Amino acid sequence: MPTTAPRPAPPDVEIMTIGDELLYGQVVDTNSAFMGQELAKIGLRVRQISSVSDRADEIVEALDQARQRARVVLITGGLGPTKDDLTKHVLARYFGSELVMDAPTLVHVTEFFRRYNRPMLDVNRQQALVPAGCQVLFNAVGTAPGMWFEDQGTVFVSMPGVPFEMKKLMADEVLPRLRERFNIAPIEHVVVMTVGLGESYLAEKIADWEDALPPNFKLAYLPSLGAVRLRLTGTDDGQPDLRGRMLALLPALRERAGPYIFAEEETTLEAAIGQLLLARGLTLATAESCTGGLVAHRITGVPGSSGYFRGSVVAYHNDLKMSELNVPAETLATSGAVSEATVRAMAEGARQRLGASVAVATSGVAGPGGGTPGKPVGTICFAVADAQGTVTRQISFDRGRALNITYTAQSVLALLWQRLTGQA
Repeated sequence: MPTTAPRPAPPDVEIMTIGDELLYGQVVDTNSAFMGQELAKIGLRVRQISSVSDRADEIVEALDQARQRARVVLITGGLGPTKDDLTKHVLARYFGSELVMDAPTLVHVTEFFRRYNRPMLDVNRQQALVPAGCQVLFNAVGTAPGMWFEDQGTVFVSMPGVPFEMKKLMADEVLPRLRERFNIAPIEHVVVMTVGLGESYLAEKIADWEDALPPNFKLAYLPSLGAVRLRLTGTDDGQPDLRGRMLALLPALRERAGPYIFAEEETTLEAAIGQLLLARGLTLATAESCTGGLVAHRITGVPGSSGYFRGSVVAYHNDLKMSELNVPAETLATSGAVSEATVRAMAEGARQRLGASVAVATSGVAGPGGGTPGKPVGTICFAVADAQGTVTRQISFDRGRALNITYTAQSVLALLWQRLTGQA
């Protein structure tokens, strides 16, 4: 029987970002994270990420080093029209060519400025200059084209540093060309979202399931504050229906971790909660103190949330807890603002005042001040009220004010999920 030749190993990739603003911390590099995620989806591994200043000699040195480590070098930044944008000039010299005018790009740039009724300066015209011999990658949403070079077995791709321009070029031009150029093996990802269990505890629960995975399947734990994303990656083994075989493993995973799984797709906890509320015809309200509206912000960040979200009361001071949420003065006097008794009253008051099926409430000592021996900074209370009653929780979590607030919002949403699914 004829045999199929083994597929060559996929090339390693290096990402290089250019710009002093990145090194000074004036701009956060989100481009590398996006590229890494998109490359992983097609089976390419990022070996290294480098940031380089706007100096020609340092860019050249970085290019020399990158080609020793990787067969694909993806470069962002330095393609603007100003004098500090050196990338294409350096690349032209690096590959022994000169800058030439690319006619299709010039037409595109001219039309770009005409469309927005802006004068086109000579410096803008120079955006259409590219190193001779490169493959020009069309930038549909900007004026600086991408550039594809191949030199001694290494592919170099230069893209604008503006994130939305880079993302469009990656999707339309770079990723399809990489798939074709390197005949990359099929790869599939299945994502399972969990909440309410730490990474190590979750790993212990599903250890036997993970140990039994086929050799071409790999499980990654991607923890965030109060949640863990499980990413199952399958690489081609020559057998049919790779994705179907991966999905067939999920029932056994649910048997072990079902109470903590809120979605079997890449989504957020608030989006999954919204789907549940819509499916059951329920509405939601929030009463917030220490979170200052963050819970409502997360809920309303989901498209279509107007179909189930009634509103929110941010009652930071005790007089508003009493007047807007009907929290008894006696409860505040005896138990304090940060107490399970108070968040119970807040949730029940919000549910009644805002006419919601379900309401949540938060109160806590976010810090850095305000703590007491009995209720130190990081003391968090939250509650969920519905037609069946009210559940409350008090926990301690102190990682600084910002994280305390974020964790409180995550915790009350996790409790809401548990309540809606009958686990609390």
